Amino acid sequence: MNTFKTNNTRLLELLAAWEPRLLALSEEVITTPRNGQNRNIKQILGHMVDSASNNTHRIIHLQYQVSPLIYPDYANLGNNDRWIAIQNYQDENWNNLVHLWKFTNLHIAHVISHVNPDKLDNVWLSALGEEVSLYNMITGYLGHFELHLQEIEDLINRK
Repeated sequence: MNTFKTNNTRLLELLAAWEPRLLALSEEVITTPRNGQNRNIKQILGHMVDSASNNTHRIIHLQYQVSPLIYPDYANLGNNDRWIAIQNYQDENWNNLVHLWKFTNLHIAHVISHVNPDKLDNVWLSALGEEVSLYNMITGYLGHFELHLQEIEDLINRK
């Protein structure tokens, strides 16, 4: 879908640029420094996998279910930390995690490129009661992705 071509192009550029950088990081760098949420790089990347997966599901549901969509909200109310802990990203094989991150994001870009434009005004109702349109969910995903890459960059530079 041309509406999101710029977003998808940027997402694919970031994946291509960051994959080799991530794979080159030492075990110490990916596990030791922690951000303000007490997450290390492995946990941030795991959260990004969760975000891609959950947003893919929301994007799909928003195209065929009744709007407003009430769908589980993993990110609010502290649940994203539960997801990180339950999946134990801390002990995930780093190469596998980087590739999972890459491929879940390649898939969300594919899904976004095939969104039905007639459904862009459909809304998801978050756990906080906020209405998020399909359009805003898709355009906001890139900003969320870049925010977490900046967190990773900050941790890399915190030597």
